[in-house]
Amino acid sequence: MYCPLESAMTQPKDSSDQQLTDALAPLRAEIDALDTQLIHLLNERARCALRVGDVKRKFGAEVFRPEREQQVVQKVQDNNPGPLKNESLATIWREVMSACRALEKSIEAAYLGPAGTFSEQALYAHFGHDVSGVPCTSIDEVFRAVEAGTVEYGIVPVENSTEGAVSRTLDLFLQTSLKISGEVALRVHHNLMNRTGNMADVKVVRAHPQALAQCQHWLTANYPHLERQPVSSNAEAARMASMDDSVAALAAESAANRYGLHIVHAHVEDDPHNRTRFAVIGRYETESSGSDQTSLVLSVPNKAGAVYQLLAPLAANGVSMCRFESRPARSGAWEYYFYVDVEGHQQDAPVARALEELRRNAAYFKVLGSYPTSR
Repeated sequence: MYCPLESAMTQPKDSSDQQLTDALAPLRAEIDALDTQLIHLLNERARCALRVGDVKRKFGAEVFRPEREQQVVQKVQDNNPGPLKNESLATIWREVMSACRALEKSIEAAYLGPAGTFSEQALYAHFGHDVSGVPCTSIDEVFRAVEAGTVEYGIVPVENSTEGAVSRTLDLFLQTSLKISGEVALRVHHNLMNRTGNMADVKVVRAHPQALAQCQHWLTANYPHLERQPVSSNAEAARMASMDDSVAALAAESAANRYGLHIVHAHVEDDPHNRTRFAVIGRYETESSGSDQTSLVLSVPNKAGAVYQLLAPLAANGVSMCRFESRPARSGAWEYYFYVDVEGHQQDAPVARALEELRRNAAYFKVLGSYPTSR
């Protein structure tokens, strides 16, 4: 009796490989032809982008328009017939726009360095890879670089889903004239890494204080005897670990690749859904993209019902609040600043009405910016 399976098993391997090659050949030819079309279309798009750049220069307009890029990505996703996922298309299109934008003008943006930090990942997620990233040693230095005009933009961490607000960033928002023009919500995975690939000689674990806090339960359960030392960034911890066998670092996989480290344990964050939100800062104020939020800083007199009365205009105008954070005013009088995010752009009529009432009622009022939301 003829058995197809037995026949296939007894076929020479060379014959099977040839059949696979023959079966794939027309599909590969089709992909090659499609790639050729894509190359021509991408270059047509780039030529159109150059003409857009000429018009922008004529009218003194900004090259980077985050609200416009958000609208482009949204339109691509709305017209997506599949099978590509919307998230994949968003990543592809941001890189296409980044490459086209770089033909008009090179953009420099500061981030908390050194290279290999989550801040660097957020930078590329927002601007694409055709941006010149400038690593800084601290969040303060990121603000200073943008304020001094050394770079056009900066990217700073604002809050983490596990540990809450990044206090230093909030404090610096009080002191700066810079505006928020965008945000990035990044999935954060911490990895324990060192130079040798084993933990026998390790005596200390180093990372940014937020990373140590986000992994504290895992570290206590698995390495309770190791000292934990905070440093300026996770990538800096990785750099230190690359020079000392007694040091392990908590950092991103990209830091391990950059500094030649072995990942001993992957994804050691206590919350598997751990995310960090970053703000893009600069002097540019965005127009409405159709999917925006507005960030504010407020304070009220220290009296009963003051906060309720302050926020009442939001409800009265149908404006939803999506974040509320308090920070001490450091005046010694138990006074606080409130950091508030609301849905909508400050140019939207309901938001504009609510902000005008807030401005009249607040002891302190500051709009940090309206920008496309990443939520």
